[in-house]
Amino acid sequence: MTDFPTLPLQPALLQALEILDYVRMTPVQAASLPPILDGKDVIAQARTGSGKTAAFALGLLSRLDANAIAVQSLVLCPTRELADQVSKEIRRLARCIPNVKVSTLCGGIPLGAHIASLAHPPHIVVGTPGRIEDLLAKKALVLDALKVLVLDEADRMLDMGFEEAIAAIVKCVPKKRQTLLFSATWPEPIRAISSRVQSDPVAVTVDTAHADTAIEQIYFEAEPARKTDALAVLLATYKPESALVFCNTKRDVDMVAEQLAQLGYVALALHGDMEQRDRDEVLLRFANRSCSVLVATDVAARGLDIKELPAVISYELPTDADAHVHRIGRTGRAGSSGLALSLVASRETNRVAMIDAAFSTSARWGRLDLSQRMPKPPPPAMVTLAIDGGRQDKLRPGDVVGALTGEAGLHKDAIGKIDTYTTRSYVAVQRDQAARALERLRAGKIKGRSFRVRRID
Repeated sequence: MTDFPTLPLQPALLQALEILDYVRMTPVQAASLPPILDGKDVIAQARTGSGKTAAFALGLLSRLDANAIAVQSLVLCPTRELADQVSKEIRRLARCIPNVKVSTLCGGIPLGAHIASLAHPPHIVVGTPGRIEDLLAKKALVLDALKVLVLDEADRMLDMGFEEAIAAIVKCVPKKRQTLLFSATWPEPIRAISSRVQSDPVAVTVDTAHADTAIEQIYFEAEPARKTDALAVLLATYKPESALVFCNTKRDVDMVAEQLAQLGYVALALHGDMEQRDRDEVLLRFANRSCSVLVATDVAARGLDIKELPAVISYELPTDADAHVHRIGRTGRAGSSGLALSLVASRETNRVAMIDAAFSTSARWGRLDLSQRMPKPPPPAMVTLAIDGGRQDKLRPGDVVGALTGEAGLHKDAIGKIDTYTTRSYVAVQRDQAARALERLRAGKIKGRSFRVRRID
């Protein structure tokens, strides 16, 4: 009984699942959805890519009264990137329920803009603890009618120092509510916060050993002075279409991305010191395959949702085993295979032993030939075009497709991922069609209007 139609879901949600081609539940969905739909509190251990977002989204949408204009569900996330992804998934699942308003409230946007948007309360709020706490303090956000509180990736929120903010938020929500807590790991602080915010929760732990077998983990010895050379050898040897490279510091992120670019890779950096718009563009370029290598810190990569990410590489091992789990969980998702490669200096070998001890694994070591000559890397398959028009201009993905297949003359197979924001849109097109698409879009119109279009490199 692992198919979605076996659940007591309203027809609108079943219709959305059918449209999205969601047929069979993932293990965490099959284990958590029955108690969630029964109104019980749930604490679930679920790694990235396990389907946890759809699990709690279906739960809160099942309890939603679209006719009641009030915030009925609040989802707390550690980063804006994850909050954006969660909001998109909720909207996708709510597509067949009329007039559902979902608001994403995170830092990086002026507080005043969020205060103004809350004059007409949304049904569902997804946000980061700091911004939600600020809006509650300003009395701009009212949670008196809240039915469901979700703590997503709770372990990461605690790691980032949000425990006090979460406690302050919980004081502002009704005591009679459903609380859902999702975390990739269950350290003692997570169990402690569960005991404070949940009532007799149902514990869901899914054995992910079967999924981990799809991830090939290999460690390679490399001293700090040769790590960039070793990274280039890994990329040339395994030839992943795209790879996510983790560094422990922002300085290393910038350095590694720059050195890879000098070697001919389309490599981009992602860390917390970047402007939010720049971070958004980096993430979408990596997601739509117009960037081959993304170099990021652990925190910056939270919320990155790539269904088929071939490889994850640790330029340096993290200092705790749980962070390693989060890293490798980015690949081998939804039953696909993946590579998790780690560069290890002699001073880091104790971290390998720590990971093995924590998860009862046995490290597999590979060898690197750093003397080999590196071939020029192939360019990414796609190129991203930015359009200075978005949702406020009533611009939809279908309008962009229509312009590209119409006036621009592209075949639909040459068009990749399309992302629309409030004031801008992005579309990935095949590299050999990019110049033609750019020229035709600049000369033509989209939905009868002229928009500024540029190529992002």
